[in-house]
Amino acid sequence: MTMESIGLAPSTLIFIILGLTLAAFMWGRFRYDLVALAALLGSVMLGLVPTDEAFKGFGHPAVITVAAVLVISRGFERSGVVDIIANQVLKVGERLLLQLLVLVGTVVVLSGVMNNVGALALLLPVAMRLAREHNTSPSLLLMPLAFGSLLGGLTTLIGTPPNIIIATYRGNITGENFGMFSFTPVGVAVALVGLVFIVLVGWRLTPKRSGQASTEEMFDTANYLVELKVSEESKANGLTLQQLHDELEEAIPVLAVVREDDRRAGYSFHGVLREGDILLLEAGPDELKLLEDKVGLSAIAEPEKDEQDSDEADSENGDSQPSDERQPVDTEGLQLIEAVVRNDSMMVNRSVRQLRLNQQFGLHLVAVARDGGRLKQRLRDIRFQTGDVLLLQGSENEIADSLATLGCLPLANRELHLGQPRKLALSIGIFALAILAMLFDLLPAAVAMSSAALISLLIGVLPLREGYQAIDGPVIVLLAAMLPVGEALETSGGAEIIADALLRFGVEWPITISLAGLFILSMLLSNVVNNAAAALLMAPIAASLASGFDVSLDPFLMVVAVSASCAFLTPIGHQSNTLVLGPGGYQFGDYWKLGLPLSLVVMVVAIPAILWVWPL
Repeated sequence: MTMESIGLAPSTLIFIILGLTLAAFMWGRFRYDLVALAALLGSVMLGLVPTDEAFKGFGHPAVITVAAVLVISRGFERSGVVDIIANQVLKVGERLLLQLLVLVGTVVVLSGVMNNVGALALLLPVAMRLAREHNTSPSLLLMPLAFGSLLGGLTTLIGTPPNIIIATYRGNITGENFGMFSFTPVGVAVALVGLVFIVLVGWRLTPKRSGQASTEEMFDTANYLVELKVSEESKANGLTLQQLHDELEEAIPVLAVVREDDRRAGYSFHGVLREGDILLLEAGPDELKLLEDKVGLSAIAEPEKDEQDSDEADSENGDSQPSDERQPVDTEGLQLIEAVVRNDSMMVNRSVRQLRLNQQFGLHLVAVARDGGRLKQRLRDIRFQTGDVLLLQGSENEIADSLATLGCLPLANRELHLGQPRKLALSIGIFALAILAMLFDLLPAAVAMSSAALISLLIGVLPLREGYQAIDGPVIVLLAAMLPVGEALETSGGAEIIADALLRFGVEWPITISLAGLFILSMLLSNVVNNAAAALLMAPIAASLASGFDVSLDPFLMVVAVSASCAFLTPIGHQSNTLVLGPGGYQFGDYWKLGLPLSLVVMVVAIPAILWVWPL
């Protein structure tokens, strides 16, 4: 099937493909890497992308650089560089403005030297702990933190994929890439103004979702941990836990089974229940009534005597304790932990049974929260979505590795760990050498960053398995697939058509107005598709626009670089926004309340700064 057989112009076909691609991105039914791959293959079949160039994106310098930066970022985490900083952040006082300044300021700085999603992932548990220790609503901290990670990514070449894409695109056009710190003057100005706006004004625009992100209040765990005893007459007597669940037809997780002095976690108990067993469950009043009516399980009654009588009884009987007055089951060691499902998680659109969560990963799902509230449906029927907050139970020694493999970010009980001093120094030194090699044009960015990643793996700063896990597969496929599609937009004449429309609109206006129009178009696009895809699609349009005005290409490309990272209006435009959706208890429409004024502030600051640093 070719363009000639269809009878449509190449520009029309590429607009159809891009329109369908953008619609699929917005729909969200299929993951963005699959959508991008479908767009690439469709372009190849229609003759818009030559067959021998279909997969050249997988070897593109921008893709290689992004992969290498992800590995280096994981090395920073592993060596303890970021944990040292995070440990200091936890010492901040009770004043909310100071908490915001330190948290957002820290993520801005970190996002300039590592992947901005990685920087957010490291500080998100810190923000959660701060909120809990100081009784602050997490929603007041998490959205500013996510937006700060986007602002920090603007400051250097490696801070965010759009910068890498724009730098490489400039190299293809002019023969010279943007350098490591070419983005710094404008990026720092925008980040500083954005930081000040968020700390002084912006946080007041975020909705206050009281208690939405704490385990105790989102899942009611502390208030509803109850002990139920299996009696001789109980229908539960002789049932396995699976049979008990089937009998109840409700998702009531058993956290532990106590038999005499032996306590076993619910997910590892495979025998049958016997008379005298005590079940530790998470249940509310309705569930307690159901348990008593259907299977004859009743709560252990409190002893009906006062403290004085109890003391006398203890003194008479020594330290002995009647078996029917046993102490409440100790919940310590059950290892309940919260985790949020990331964009790249293997759990997305899959259920517990499909994942074999217990058998393969040793994890027991206790509860799921979505959009700030706990889901009431049966746990085995839930298909996980990005941003879901999970309450999990598992082995202390294995839960961290299991969460990493699944693509989940722990939110609670995440202990900061300091890396070995030797590895910490090596990690910093390797990164510094790579930066110097780029700064003095000794090596291109892709080679310098790849060399740094390789050395980190060879000398043991980062285990090889974690190095592969650090590479965000969906993002890599997205970039590699959309690069040829973006080039097809240019070669088919589609970019020139869009640029001509913008030129006709701005012919009677100053070029600044056209830059603002380009900024708004790119910004809106980045809020409904991945920001890397927005940069890939807008770069050819920016080049055609600069050519039409017969002015320098640089300010137009810089406008795209900044605006493509301004995905402040929706939770789906950037992974950082999605990561805080569940923990912050936000709704889809909450983002624009802070995101819209912040976007306007960024545009007002960025365009004059770009024209000053990169004149027409």
